Amino acid sequence: MTSSFVLLVVAKAPVPGLAKTRLCPPATPAQSAEIAAAALLDTLDAVCAVPDAEPVVAMTGDLGAAARSAEIGLALRRATVIPQRGWDFGARLANAHADAAAVHAGLPILQIGMDTPQVTPESLTAAIAPVRHGRDSVRGPAEDGGWWALGLAEPRHAQVLAGVPMSLDDTGERTLRALTACGLRPATAARLSDVDTMADARAVAAECPNGRFARAVAAVGGRAVA
Repeated sequence: MTSSFVLLVVAKAPVPGLAKTRLCPPATPAQSAEIAAAALLDTLDAVCAVPDAEPVVAMTGDLGAAARSAEIGLALRRATVIPQRGWDFGARLANAHADAAAVHAGLPILQIGMDTPQVTPESLTAAIAPVRHGRDSVRGPAEDGGWWALGLAEPRHAQVLAGVPMSLDDTGERTLRALTACGLRPATAARLSDVDTMADARAVAAECPNGRFARAVAAVGGRAVA
């Protein structure tokens, strides 16, 4: 079956002390890395189950030092893995789109991160639907003012991300302005909460209680999920 779009995951190796540090406290660095690893694994499960999608992971960090490194390594075999490159996060996002497009030329791209483990194959299919039906772009806003998904019919337009400051309260609005400034008319996908704080993590875990992520979150503070 021919793939109809690329599902691009921008990910960071969940190394203790470097991953999800805003979860500490109450989480320890090791627990934060476990939560990040679980989020990535649950995300990859959803991405790789989307019909007609070509999974690509833009990876950075030392996977050998990461939590659940062996499990993540096995999961990544289901995707094309490319290295991240660029001087800051905006540039790395732009380059990830370009590099994914070089591997799978001619396909639109839906890019997400590893901070929304509540995604499902159905929600990802719904997110890219506007682009698959003629829109030039789609943006999925995040509750914190950023965005969790960006879909582009022409991946070259992702170059505008290199000029957008990331991880700010108005990054989503800045991204929207950058897209419209280059002539795009983005549709809007569902709003999701991504994971920055422990409050975020617990709220997201409640949305996907049966996954690895919920179990890793519940382990903080001695709470466990069967």
